Amino acid sequence: MEPCWDLYETPADSLDTFVCQSLQPQRDWKEEVQDAWERIQRFLKDQCFRDELIADQEIRVLKVVKGGSSGKGTTLNYSSDVDLVLFLSCFSSFQDQACLREAIISIIEEKLTHCSRSLAYNITVAQHRERTRVPRSLSFEVQARKNSDIISVDVLPAFNAIGNFPPNSKLPPEIYETLITSGGCPGEFTPSFTELQRHFVKSRPTKLKNLLRLVKHWYLQYLKHKYRKVALPPKYALELLTIYAWEIGTDESENFYLNEGFIAVMKLLRDYEDICIYWTKYYDFQNEVVRTFIKQQLKKPRPVILDPADPTNNLGREKRWDLVAKEAVHCLRQACCRTEDPHQGWHVQGARDVQVMVKQTGKEAWKFWVDPYSPIWKMKVEIKKTFGLSGQQRLSFQEPGRERQLLSSQRTLAYYGIFSKVTVWVLETFPSEIQVFVKDSSGQSKPYAIHPDNSIYDLKKEIEEAGGPDVADQILKFQGRKLWNRRSLSDLQIEDCDTITLIRREHSSP
Repeated sequence: MEPCWDLYETPADSLDTFVCQSLQPQRDWKEEVQDAWERIQRFLKDQCFRDELIADQEIRVLKVVKGGSSGKGTTLNYSSDVDLVLFLSCFSSFQDQACLREAIISIIEEKLTHCSRSLAYNITVAQHRERTRVPRSLSFEVQARKNSDIISVDVLPAFNAIGNFPPNSKLPPEIYETLITSGGCPGEFTPSFTELQRHFVKSRPTKLKNLLRLVKHWYLQYLKHKYRKVALPPKYALELLTIYAWEIGTDESENFYLNEGFIAVMKLLRDYEDICIYWTKYYDFQNEVVRTFIKQQLKKPRPVILDPADPTNNLGREKRWDLVAKEAVHCLRQACCRTEDPHQGWHVQGARDVQVMVKQTGKEAWKFWVDPYSPIWKMKVEIKKTFGLSGQQRLSFQEPGRERQLLSSQRTLAYYGIFSKVTVWVLETFPSEIQVFVKDSSGQSKPYAIHPDNSIYDLKKEIEEAGGPDVADQILKFQGRKLWNRRSLSDLQIEDCDTITLIRREHSSP
């Protein structure tokens, strides 16, 4: 049964009681869900694929993994969703999963319908599959004959991508490189990483799981009921957002006030256009393919919420976050969010601080952390103190395969899509000087300060002094033209922030 209390009418300091009495699953309900899981798992392992062949090979169940709220330990007393991820011997790659999945699902549906009596449950298979694409799962509802409550079940056939690696450790980057280059749609192969998703949530403190239940209850009661036919964000997106808020707001403390956490999550949902979050628990930026892909994901329109188990799965994309934000604003005005001091509580920004490495020719590099939504002029204040600069600061950064770009003082790192570690060059210029970028054969460029009336030879000397090739070994080009030593930059119409190409002169062998 759904709770008789109304969340919006519950005082903020009574939310713990609300969760305890209305949301935490009672023993009989937990046992009912567990019994359904065990019966269906046995059916899938022992009966479903008996005497079945696919691509001329037998189908063996390698393992069945429980996902969803039941697997994560966040079941509500009146609602449970169980994901049964079926790892099969016939899937030796992500491509196999994509090609054979539909046939596997058809076998499961046929056998489930035929054998439902032996499961001691009433089973209703969902009929709303989209015909425009290959189904990724089989959805059905389970109802115990002695109970009126419904258990929603999804069976998802999957390739065993992570093998026997424990779900609490970082995976070899080759696994994610294979995932990224497999050509699947965003998040298509996420079921292969269900064990990681489950551990990511299940390993959290009990108090945090109660906050997850509270947020999920809010989502189901005040969003799903109101917008039944709208593409709302998945519950998992709000779970991840809640975990992020807890990590930042409490420094991962097990002791916190439930109302402060709930308010922090509502504020994040209200300001969803600032959200850009990810984790590096299972994958990180060390592998070039993975690093390039993650950075591309972080530049997508916000909100960006990357699945910690699967970087291809951006849970923020293409959903009606505006409706979520509208309801969050309404929620913040209700009794459940009223506290004595609204300025107290968790302070959670929409993205983690970014590590910035500052480089200047002739000086040791310096690292510090920056709020990506803080204006860049504040960065310049810190850089000025550290490097003792007296002239004008010119900050620039370069992404692989792109031209070096100037950072405007009035902008933020978020404006440039920078949400992960970045290297910034600082150049000190004085009145009348301009900044030019000199790009070498690797595509990397460095900034140089020079007066427009100085010659190309003067620029070459600066390049040599900064560790570049000798003057005699340099060929400089601008817009395809070779630049002669005696000409000035102004004569050649080279202006502030223009890029000059550096070619190292080849010496013939004696």
